[in-house]
Amino acid sequence: MAGPLAGLRVVELVALGPAPFAAMVLADLGAEVVQVHRPPAGDPADQPVGDPAAGDPSQVLSRGKRSIAVDLRTPEGRELVLRLVADADVVLEGFRPGVVERLGVGPDECLARNPGLVYGRMTGWGQEGPLSRTAGHDIDYLALTGALWAIGRPPAPPVPPVNLVADFGGGAMVLVAGVLAALLSVRSGGPGQVIDAAMVDGAALLTTLVWGLRAQGLWGDRRGENLLDGGAPFYDVYECADGRFLAVGALEPQFYAELVQRTGFDDGGLAQLDVARWPQLRVRWAELFASRSRDEWVELLEGSDTCVAPVLDWDEASEHPHMRARGTFVDVAGVRQPAPAPRFSVTPAPTPAAPVAVGCDTDGVLSALGVTPEEVARLRAAGVVR
Repeated sequence: MAGPLAGLRVVELVALGPAPFAAMVLADLGAEVVQVHRPPAGDPADQPVGDPAAGDPSQVLSRGKRSIAVDLRTPEGRELVLRLVADADVVLEGFRPGVVERLGVGPDECLARNPGLVYGRMTGWGQEGPLSRTAGHDIDYLALTGALWAIGRPPAPPVPPVNLVADFGGGAMVLVAGVLAALLSVRSGGPGQVIDAAMVDGAALLTTLVWGLRAQGLWGDRRGENLLDGGAPFYDVYECADGRFLAVGALEPQFYAELVQRTGFDDGGLAQLDVARWPQLRVRWAELFASRSRDEWVELLEGSDTCVAPVLDWDEASEHPHMRARGTFVDVAGVRQPAPAPRFSVTPAPTPAAPVAVGCDTDGVLSALGVTPEEVARLRAAGVVR
């Protein structure tokens, strides 16, 4: 194993949502992650191996992990998982509140087996509160925090930012931060503990700067009229002559001045920060950028401090020279995807291993727990494991 988290043992009780992504990040950084799946229906030979395109698309989030298939509804299956937890550092689960308790592998049972355990829980609404037991998705969590209100330009409705903000930013990445913080506490002599990572909390956390700007009167409640939401003509996306787009982020005066100088822009005497004149300034910039193709503008501006970048599609992004030079994208099992991040100077993250079929590591993991081959065969025949 390589990576800064080499030696860390994680048990992932597989569920939908961003918890698998959080576990993937830990695996990318060198942790040994064992996924506990429910036994799949049908013939095991029909389960796709290392080919997310052939099965569940979310299987790509299983890269670098091992998989066992255990029926937690059986007492023997539950006991096997608790034995696995007893030797782990972290447990991650992403079910609705109360589900793992009913299965007998909740925080109380797991911490009783392993008092130094970090038990990470990922939900949309949190473990408590009026909405805690209701369904939801990224768009709903953003809506309740005010974040969705700020995205988009009237008179059109607010625009969902894919599912990157609540699911993966406010959810998975905040959970990873919580896990690592709790591990530091445990390794400093503290007890194990439970992390309640709610996507609604994390999404709200990501808007902290906006709340500060609002308090200073520097952010209005009408979307599309503020400095960072497309309201400023020097921080926006413009269509070019070929129908493709440029992202312009020349916020600072020195960068804006360089953009004006390099493009030959005629500002008509309109000052950059004269908010009342921003609509007029936007019209002038839109006319200028529409006069050339996107790549003609890139040829003129790339490598400068104008803070301008082409808006690339998925294929273009993975082939961009900067991305290729840094190895930002890799191919795993024939699927192009982002490489592990961030970078480490002494303990670099390993190259991700391909996703595996559900349950393909069951025998090896159980053997490491001391389960004999005969017992494994009996459990398999009883349908407890696959």
